Amino acid sequence: MVSLLTTIFYQPIFNLLVFFYNIVPGNDIGIAIILMTVVIKLLLLPLSKKSIKSQKSLQELQPKMDKIKKDYANNKEEMGRKMMELYAEHKINPFSSCLPLLIQLPFLIAVFHVFRAGLSNGSLDLLYPFISKPEVLSSVTMGELDLAKPVIIFAVLAGISQFFQAKMMNRKKASVKSPGAKDENMASAMNKQMMYFMPIFTVFIGMSLPGGLTLYWLVTTILTILQQKFIFSSEENSGKDQEAIQNKKVVEGEIVNKEKDQKEQIKESK
Repeated sequence: MVSLLTTIFYQPIFNLLVFFYNIVPGNDIGIAIILMTVVIKLLLLPLSKKSIKSQKSLQELQPKMDKIKKDYANNKEEMGRKMMELYAEHKINPFSSCLPLLIQLPFLIAVFHVFRAGLSNGSLDLLYPFISKPEVLSSVTMGELDLAKPVIIFAVLAGISQFFQAKMMNRKKASVKSPGAKDENMASAMNKQMMYFMPIFTVFIGMSLPGGLTLYWLVTTILTILQQKFIFSSEENSGKDQEAIQNKKVVEGEIVNKEKDQKEQIKESK
């Protein structure tokens, strides 16, 4: 199993990193990591896009989901049925937001092993024949940062970027007035706490991980923020276009009705 994971995930990612390391001017491992991260993000782009849309849809449905939980708190079977009806009505698969993240997990683990052991020169034996073997694989970037060791600044920046990503996802939603409003407010407060807790947790964990991994996490999060911004802007513009079309139809309908009324009035006057 370990050999299979090494062949499928670890070795390709390690070779991709060394490939960029060879072509980057000055053999800067930091730039090589950024380029490698962009390639991995592009490969996972369809999954990431699906995950973001699913998370956004679930966030928008949260007030209605909370109301169902409140109304059917004593009837778990009916609660489950109502939840499935809600998902079906809005064409949402509740597991679609988690699956892409689970698929990305092996990539994260592979990247972790690349920076934990892959930056040692003994690991160069895993290079493909068509990848040039560098004389020395330096883990130092910008002349002083050793990415094989923890880099606090990258951990802090990764936490900050994760906060902004979560904040974008937890944009203010329309409230639903219901008997469970108090519980909905409690759930909203918990979501806000998680929005602050996870970035702090990222900083805490990142301070003990190799700097190369926290740099990878930082760049991945920044790219996800840009992707979220693009998706949200596209959906908002699409919504505005639909609203404009609907308003145009209404206006045109009113004009047609007025012209029809005017013609009828002229006929009656004759």
